[in-house]
Amino acid sequence: METKGKKPELLAPAGDMERLRMAVLYGADAVYLAGTDFGMRAFAGNFSPEDLRSAVDFAHAHGVRVHCTVNTMPRNDEADRLPPHLELLEDAGVDAVILADLGAFQLAGRYAPHVQRHVSTQAGVTNYLAAQAWHDLGASRVILARELSLEEIRTIREKTAPSLELEAFVHGAMCVSYSGRCLLSNYMTGRDSSRGACAQPCRYHYALMEEKRPGEFFPIEEDGQGSYIMNSRDMCMVDHLEDLLFLDSLKIEGRAKSAYYAAIVTGAYRHGLDAAAVGLPLDPVWREEVERVSHRPYSTGFFYGQPGQYYEHSRYIREWQVAAVVTDCDGAGNAALSLRNKFRAGDALEVVGPGLRPFSITAPEMTDGDGLPLFEPRTPRMVFHMKLPRPVPPWSVVRRAVSLSPRQADETEENAL
Repeated sequence: METKGKKPELLAPAGDMERLRMAVLYGADAVYLAGTDFGMRAFAGNFSPEDLRSAVDFAHAHGVRVHCTVNTMPRNDEADRLPPHLELLEDAGVDAVILADLGAFQLAGRYAPHVQRHVSTQAGVTNYLAAQAWHDLGASRVILARELSLEEIRTIREKTAPSLELEAFVHGAMCVSYSGRCLLSNYMTGRDSSRGACAQPCRYHYALMEEKRPGEFFPIEEDGQGSYIMNSRDMCMVDHLEDLLFLDSLKIEGRAKSAYYAAIVTGAYRHGLDAAAVGLPLDPVWREEVERVSHRPYSTGFFYGQPGQYYEHSRYIREWQVAAVVTDCDGAGNAALSLRNKFRAGDALEVVGPGLRPFSITAPEMTDGDGLPLFEPRTPRMVFHMKLPRPVPPWSVVRRAVSLSPRQADETEENAL
């Protein structure tokens, strides 16, 4: 299969405007987001009609496409809201809509005729017959089920029309259920995973309680670590991008993750994909970047066979914390920054930004908004000034290594930036 010189689209998550801005500036070719209806991440922030138009304008101004998810399975009482929602996406200039429900798919062709239709991973496309059938119905792209091996994906590519685009997830959280279609959350918590509100009960640490001894918990142990019978690792394919160049789009999971995650992971894959497309190895510095975001232990998913059950824990690994974000910087490195987490002069820091290779600094003494000396900025979002050893672009991130407890790491995951 000829892949020389081919470079797939890099598709990054955008849960809100800040995350979209970071994904765009750090190298995404396209972003995917949701309006306030029919998206599979109910707690991602998402975009009002006004915000959606602003998002499309910003992305298009930077040459980046916008894909909008309409991939829940609508109920009867929601069906009447679909046509006006699709018309809104058409009017806003969205480039593609991501769909799983056949009825919604057909309505999109009628009410958003200038918007491409992509078939969501929620549709569970696992073979070339289904992929081609969706294409025959009008889909320009299918987003493949995450349970497929690389060889199965190659077969789908060989046995479907070249005009059908194939997209696959390459990074982010994996779901224990088949293509994300799970009833466990709905059954246990009333939060429907198929409607964007999954509580992730597959990550819980379970114990046994005998009915005559309420409140007394007994361990269920697979090994000395306890029992995590449905737990899964995160996917990471940044080391294997050369194997994926025949695909049309590589997708990063994480609309509910932080803006920092969107920036750093997008940047790492941007550099990795550019290198793979010209036959160069991945620079280790970009491989290290995916370790500097909050994540669970990594695997290569199903690409090279069954990933195997992960028996240890479901906690996030989070060893880096955003200290500040650069809002402006002149040619001499005099930077204005917005505080995210406390740090002080003398701390060891790293700086990374759009197109900027990470570098280390020791925090100098700073000044506040009035130009007064500042040893330790403390007020969240306060603007302060710091001299950097070189100029950096706006939206660069200043971060520091931290030692968080597993509970702290979980509690702060969604608010890293």
